[in-house]
Amino acid sequence: MKAREIMTGNPACCTTEDSLEQAANLMAQHDCGCLPVVDGKSGRVVGVVTDRDIAVRGVARGQSPAAKVSEVMTASPHTCGPDVDLADVERTMAERQIRRMVVVDDAGRCVGMIAQADLARAAARRGEVTDREVARVVERISEPAVGASRLPPSDASRQPELEQRF
Repeated sequence: MKAREIMTGNPACCTTEDSLEQAANLMAQHDCGCLPVVDGKSGRVVGVVTDRDIAVRGVARGQSPAAKVSEVMTASPHTCGPDVDLADVERTMAERQIRRMVVVDDAGRCVGMIAQADLARAAARRGEVTDREVARVVERISEPAVGASRLPPSDASRQPELEQRF
């Protein structure tokens, strides 16, 4: 199975010069949490911005809704071509802890997106992958970064206590 067979084609994109407010409005309009960021002139993918980027890298750090997407985006994201084997996409997403993969054409322009849910649906359709294998890929993608706290700084001292309760 190839990436093109499970990707969501022609996703909404924003540019580096768009504001955080414009990006958030696009996400609301298209019911998505991640936008490829493209160069306004060439159309090539230069980054991705997520709803979490806007909240954590933007709002939590005092950024205005007028701040540019380029200030909070992840630059040079991992991408794949539409004809890449799905097993390679799954492996890259798991190893790099990428929840969404941008699919680009030969010129580097966005042609699609693959999300964790797309992988799970594809695995179910194929019948080649067990539920356990899908769960393992999703788990590896979702592992917290080394040294990352799951609590705000003010509650970090309580993290061991709270983890024991859950």
